Amino acid sequence: MDQLFRDTNHLYEVLIPFYNNLKDDEVIGPKVLSSGLVIQFRYSEPDGVITIDCPNEKIIQGDDDSIIPTVTMTMKANIAHKFWLGKLNLMIALTKREIIARGPIASTMKLLPIIKGAYAMYADYLKEIGMEETIDV
Repeated sequence: MDQLFRDTNHLYEVLIPFYNNLKDDEVIGPKVLSSGLVIQFRYSEPDGVITIDCPNEKIIQGDDDSIIPTVTMTMKANIAHKFWLGKLNLMIALTKREIIARGPIASTMKLLPIIKGAYAMYADYLKEIGMEETIDV
């Protein structure tokens, strides 16, 4: 698969609003935020950093040295795209090192059943923003 996101700005333009939608979702948001985790996603191809700060209910764009993540997930941006479409098994991706996780992974795994509804939300969101051609990767 070619690089889905044109550049870092495009990555942020797509994922930041989606993460905010998840945070504001009345079913998913409260359950994820109550985890108390600070989850940092470090992307490559293109490079970017997005942090979900559950205690402060914020989505933070870019690298910020004042933020200490509980969990760091490092991956190519296309891998994140596949995950949010529900087309990537997290355990297999971790085993194959497509995603490299640091921190209490068990805490993150507990969120998987909660975010299952996000997969359909992501596909719908991609249609809304005119990226429906990226759904069938």
